[in-house]
Amino acid sequence: MKTPNAKRQVRHPFAYEGLDRVMHERARLSVLTSLLAHPKGLAFGHLKRLCGLTDGNLSRHLDVLQAAQLVEITKRVGERRPQTVCRITAEGRKRFLAYLDVLEQVLRDAAAGARSASTLGALDPVEGG
Repeated sequence: MKTPNAKRQVRHPFAYEGLDRVMHERARLSVLTSLLAHPKGLAFGHLKRLCGLTDGNLSRHLDVLQAAQLVEITKRVGERRPQTVCRITAEGRKRFLAYLDVLEQVLRDAAAGARSASTLGALDPVEGG
């Protein structure tokens, strides 16, 4: 007999809950990957060139990442002019690595599906739910 408080555990293996929309956007994925590869940070101009973004576009994406506490932005004087330096935060690094783990699972699942479909030589019948 089921109790009213009993919760049914339903597994959704292809939901990929860990794919955070903040990180999943192409430009922000580029920014986070660049900053992960350069833990001491990158100057705004260098980051812009690495990611192929315009000043305004990079600024907007950095605002989103900063609001999510994934990056920190500091302004300092360097080479006799102001310089903006962007760094991934400790929390941003932790969250981005977790995001990458989920993304790797997506790739493994897709590759396994592609292998099994090619092994079968034809599509399986549609499964009912």
